[in-house]
Amino acid sequence: MSKKSVWSVKLSTASLVLIPAAVGVNYIGKLFAQLLKLPLWLDSIGTVLASMLAGPIIGALAGLINNIIYGFMDPVSFVYGITSVAIGVVVGLMARIGFLENWVKAGIIAFAVIFTSTVVSTPINIIFWEGQTGNIWGDAVYAGVLNITNTVWLASFLDELIVDLPDKILTVLIAYGIYRGLPKNLLQLYRADSEIEELK
Repeated sequence: MSKKSVWSVKLSTASLVLIPAAVGVNYIGKLFAQLLKLPLWLDSIGTVLASMLAGPIIGALAGLINNIIYGFMDPVSFVYGITSVAIGVVVGLMARIGFLENWVKAGIIAFAVIFTSTVVSTPINIIFWEGQTGNIWGDAVYAGVLNITNTVWLASFLDELIVDLPDKILTVLIAYGIYRGLPKNLLQLYRADSEIEELK
């Protein structure tokens, strides 16, 4: 697949409607995790799904708009929009080069998302939260590692990683399950958009 087709985007009605739908799915996932008091976020399911369907640009826009909306309630969410954009781009690119063929490849996407989220979020956590995530499991690891090594960067990285590992695996697999369950004519709609753009 050419570089142009990997990054191609057509701002069709379907793609534009997908963005607020993705934001809604993110909210439902986050609300579900909060109501059940899960040590997870589950707030990127819609972003990942949008990326799988419509590619990296639409996925990144969905993630960014999601964090802008959250930011009006919790201003620190604005800066984590960087993480959401990165997730959208990574998933969208991997989807475009053939990682939606089976569950094993979807698992590879999950680990790419874990790595991306951890690397991008760690410096943000250090700048705004002294390296912590606010997650009880992750922050326990943070305290233990910091006590042993006295290295904030390592403690913060492992704090983020311990939370992202289950959260992003579950997020990607849920999104992929939804993707596989969608009607073929809906999937074809987004594939057709990419093909039309590529021919221009």
